[in-house]
Amino acid sequence: MKFEIIGWALVGLLQLTSAAPSIVKRQASEAAPVGYATMNGVTTVTTEAGLIAAVAGDEKKIVYISGTITGTSMVDIGSNTSVLGKNSASGLVGIGLRIWRHNNVIIRNIKTSKVLKPVDAIGIQASKNVWVDHVEFSSDMTHNKDYYDGLLDITHGSDWVTVSYCHFHDHYKTSLVGHSDNNGSEDKGHLTVTYKHNYFQNINSRAPSLRFGTGHVFNNYYENISLGINTRQGAQMLIQNNVFQNVTSPLYATDEGFAVATGNDFGGGVNEAPVGTLTAMPYSFTLAATADTKAQVIAGAGNKLTIA
Repeated sequence: MKFEIIGWALVGLLQLTSAAPSIVKRQASEAAPVGYATMNGVTTVTTEAGLIAAVAGDEKKIVYISGTITGTSMVDIGSNTSVLGKNSASGLVGIGLRIWRHNNVIIRNIKTSKVLKPVDAIGIQASKNVWVDHVEFSSDMTHNKDYYDGLLDITHGSDWVTVSYCHFHDHYKTSLVGHSDNNGSEDKGHLTVTYKHNYFQNINSRAPSLRFGTGHVFNNYYENISLGINTRQGAQMLIQNNVFQNVTSPLYATDEGFAVATGNDFGGGVNEAPVGTLTAMPYSFTLAATADTKAQVIAGAGNKLTIA
């Protein structure tokens, strides 16, 4: 099975990092790189300090995470950076990743958990061309809803972001796109995001919640959720071939958000969003059949790859 970037991350011509032109299409199991590809801009990290140092700066680079790294930092990732988990044992506990005013970033095949407020597990702010793929996100629901912040928040006019094959689970406020009702001057005309083949499980809300922007949400699987997709503050969303199971409000609107919904299995729930105008996307994509979505997502979502 091959996995590739699809969606808004490609708009604006995402430039891949050096030494790994095959990152766009990689097999589910791969050998480690050999030869000249290993000699410039490729680093493997096993500690919090090593991670902080390796991802800094805007030169092209690939950073592999080996094993589980525990800490408390918010780590800033520079432009032209790929952060890749080597295998399913690669992850971060308590460490948040932030992309702030940077472009061309890939975060792939890691597990991240229990990042304490006010830090998001992954925060994308004022940045462009970001691909978040095969990441497992979680915290817990034994603490109150404000103990942790977002698992994946996309804010401050960020553009051209794709979230694919991620597993979000056991969390209250999951994925927020557009952080404030009062930030329209920065966000209107931006916040272009794609969510595809993600697994949202045992969460309370924001799957995602999108203000002002343009969202394409297709072939995702939702299980045991209170509030699912929220379109708000004039957002336009195209919602296609998603499957919802035991979801109280699969798709709803607040403050004049809009959606065009086709081919979805709402699992007995209803679409509560006003019909919008977004019916096509500026990129090519292939919709999986609604009947195949659940099995595809469960089989593929999360940090299940072997990359190096």
